[in-house]
Amino acid sequence: MRAIRRLYDWVLHWAETPYGAPALFTLAFIESSIFPIPPDILLIALCIALPTKSWRFAAIASVGSLLGGIAGYGIGWGAWSLVSDFFFNYIPGFNQHNFDEVKALYDQYDFWVVFTAGFTFLPYKVITISAGLFKINFPVFVIASLISRSLRFFIVAELLRRFGSPVKVLIDKYFNLLCVLFMLLLIGGFVLVKYLM
Repeated sequence: MRAIRRLYDWVLHWAETPYGAPALFTLAFIESSIFPIPPDILLIALCIALPTKSWRFAAIASVGSLLGGIAGYGIGWGAWSLVSDFFFNYIPGFNQHNFDEVKALYDQYDFWVVFTAGFTFLPYKVITISAGLFKINFPVFVIASLISRSLRFFIVAELLRRFGSPVKVLIDKYFNLLCVLFMLLLIGGFVLVKYLM
């Protein structure tokens, strides 16, 4: 928990610097293809620190995530044979079984697979890269990503804009419990991809 708390405090410190917005964009971008920590943590920190700019931060996270998703699609579409060993060995959620199951889902529900992963705690990076690998319809991928990621980030931002101070008190008071719940949700997303898809 101490390591997680240090990471949380480090993320929070970006909200107090001029680099908070660029850091949010960067985190949202790389999380869509390779980074394991979602941008919601920094989005929450920034919205709590500057609630009047919550929608601006949500827009930055949405654009970063969409562009990162497109980059992930590009990795799957054009570079997978060069980087697959790296992903299978070092990035959680990547294995051939998951890809085979996701391929079957794409054949029937391409929009909804991308939308669900973009909106929930399912590992979005698995979806972005596999979408490119299996060459699902690119405009469908972009539209589903744009809608789902924007909805997710704008809902979080609006809740924090309205209830920012009480949420900060809640996070500080129940930090350890919230970390456990967050990790369970994250792990649950990987398990869902592995066993149910």
